[in-house]
Amino acid sequence: MPAAAVIAWIAAAVATLHPQASAAVAGATWTAAALLLVTVVAARASSRGRVSLRRTTGLWFTAVVLGMVTAGVASTSAALSAPSVRDAQERVPAGRSVEAEILVTGKVERHGASEWAFDAVALSLATDEPAAAGVATVAVSVVIADADRRVVPELDVGARVRVSAVAVQPYSGGRAALVLRAGEEPELIRPPTGILAVASDLRSGLVAAVSGLPDPGRTLIPGLAVGDTRLVTADLETAMIASSLSHLTAVSGANCALVVGVAYVLAAALGLRRGARTMVSLVALGGFVVLVTPEPSVVRAGVMAAVAMLAVLLGRSGIGLAVLSLAVMVLLAVDPWLSTSLGFALSVVATGSLLVLAPPLAAGLARLLPAPVALILSVPIAAQLACGPLLVLIQPTVPLYGVIANVLAAPAAPVATIVGLLACLSPVVPLLQSGLAVLAWFPAAWIAAVAETASALPGAESPWVGGIGGLLTLAAAGAALWVLVAVRPRRRGVVGVLRLTSGLVLALTLGIVSGTTALRTLAGPLTLPGAWSVIACDIGQGDAVLIRSAGEVALVDTGPDPVGLSACLDRVGVDRIDLLVLTHFDIDHVGGVDAVIGRVETVIHGPLDGGSAARVLSVLDSGGAVVREVHQGTSGRLGDAAWRTLWPREDSPAFPPGNDASVVLDIHGAGTPRVLLLGDLSAAPQRALVADGVLADSYDLVKVAHHGSADQHVPLYDDVDAAAALITVGRENRHGHPREDILRALAATGTAIARTDEDGLVALWLDDGRLRIFRDTGRAAATGAVGGDR
Repeated sequence: MPAAAVIAWIAAAVATLHPQASAAVAGATWTAAALLLVTVVAARASSRGRVSLRRTTGLWFTAVVLGMVTAGVASTSAALSAPSVRDAQERVPAGRSVEAEILVTGKVERHGASEWAFDAVALSLATDEPAAAGVATVAVSVVIADADRRVVPELDVGARVRVSAVAVQPYSGGRAALVLRAGEEPELIRPPTGILAVASDLRSGLVAAVSGLPDPGRTLIPGLAVGDTRLVTADLETAMIASSLSHLTAVSGANCALVVGVAYVLAAALGLRRGARTMVSLVALGGFVVLVTPEPSVVRAGVMAAVAMLAVLLGRSGIGLAVLSLAVMVLLAVDPWLSTSLGFALSVVATGSLLVLAPPLAAGLARLLPAPVALILSVPIAAQLACGPLLVLIQPTVPLYGVIANVLAAPAAPVATIVGLLACLSPVVPLLQSGLAVLAWFPAAWIAAVAETASALPGAESPWVGGIGGLLTLAAAGAALWVLVAVRPRRRGVVGVLRLTSGLVLALTLGIVSGTTALRTLAGPLTLPGAWSVIACDIGQGDAVLIRSAGEVALVDTGPDPVGLSACLDRVGVDRIDLLVLTHFDIDHVGGVDAVIGRVETVIHGPLDGGSAARVLSVLDSGGAVVREVHQGTSGRLGDAAWRTLWPREDSPAFPPGNDASVVLDIHGAGTPRVLLLGDLSAAPQRALVADGVLADSYDLVKVAHHGSADQHVPLYDDVDAAAALITVGRENRHGHPREDILRALAATGTAIARTDEDGLVALWLDDGRLRIFRDTGRAAATGAVGGDR
């Protein structure tokens, strides 16, 4: 059965990631299923048994046929939806403004530091283009530029709303045909109705019931009980993630299993027979799913819970694994887009780890520890081993204290969940609800204290290799550790060789990763030139440039991703940012701002670009930074260097907020190269900048505008006569940056070019009046002499 689930998963992933090939995938899988089925039938019908199948082989053939059939159903579903998705994307391309009337189908959740998001179905879409009229009934994902969803408390699953938004690039492999980015709160047309309205009112009632309790415990109660995280602060959420406890505030299979278990026990206490107990448990599970919102993630959590409970009741992990595989195939057949959902993968591997990894781990640990302690430790260790490799795809870190934190939180979590759930279900008796909320606060406060303490310990989040490499290395290390603990020691034979090999793999992996970690943290600065003045972080398609003078550090933009920026700051050894410059508010320039919240002294920025910009600044302000808007002529100091803003003009309606109103910075001083950073200016504002006469006669370094796009005013680069040009750009980006025209123009002036897509991290500094460039390959080169202070 697991093989069948894998076949279905792969086919569904290919069909959803490549919708243009979904019809071909469907045809291939149905054909393969038919051929295999004919083979099985012919083998079984053979009178002489010459082509008959052995029992084991027959089971394998049956499993493969079942997997192919499921793959055919999933890929056919994707193929049938592909034309409507393609039509919607052609009529409403990225960048087009749209008025949408939508039905909310997913939970409203925080999306980064300054936004929240939810899934929906578009009932109608209207744009300024007549050709786009009538697009409707497609899945959409909506991102709202506001971190506080309480401004529209009625916005919940089942609500009907109207929103003004801009279409952005859809997520590859996602269920949503369109992603709509709105700069303001949606207009409520109709709140949830029927049973969804009852569930929404109950959740909101629980939020209100905990309002008078102390932080941070109160903020966790709705999340622990019904998965409502609207009260959880960004700091507490970070602490929960760092301590590997974030799964407690998401409705997971554990929550569902707890509800089912309590219902089963209560039914047994009432003297009900086994069949009746099962029915009561299923009804309780269905009610819980509706209460916490019947979105795909909750439904799959319910299915995983049912699988885990069935395996426990049967007492056989093999049967449980078969049932789990069947559940996976059913879910993929109904919703093939789950195949690319990391949450779905985490649910499956977490459930599988409880069925397969935990029992042998408990037995192995029992050889060293008391049996009850071994049993308690085996569950979080198994979950960590199974889920860790997938989690590094989100953030390349490993929570060192995750197992201990989960063990400490384990006794409190079910109490907070059950008592909080009872408080949620008792609004008709306010005194009872308040009393239950107070009782739920104690275990919730304990969990919050565990999370905050664990996340504050040294090395709470140990850096790990990112991407597929990180997944494979952590999986190898986890498998080796499992073998060493779970497999009974033997000095000879296959087992002995396996344990020896596992020990070598674990030692090698940990050695490589610890060395990589050291280079990214404690030893990172030792791999860079100590005299650096400018560093361009290698953070993909975006800007994050560090400038240092006399021990003070400025950061110009934060790149698209806090993980990448954090890795760069750790590598360089920068803990505090004296000056943060946000040239403008596109995601590739402010998306990594979470990495520096609470670490910035002063923030300067250009004109605000919608509500999302205000939210970014609000988050920085709440972290203790002094925030101010700047324009042409603003100046200040950074250590021994002086900085001056050359753009935007204070009042220039010709260049509205965005790329063309980017903050342009001139920095120079004792021992610091003269640097010109052009943000994302296009050719028109570049021409205006030259006309204003504010540029110096020459520069040591110019940061090429807009990642080296084609829209450049080449005479500007001739005028600044820079010794070197820096291009911050991602590898194989879809925009084709940097363009050959600007590269040829820079080369024609004799300007040395450094680019992060080819050179990785780039460091620059002055050495006896000559600008030196260090590329992450380790080679240093001198440009032409630039002579003296400039």
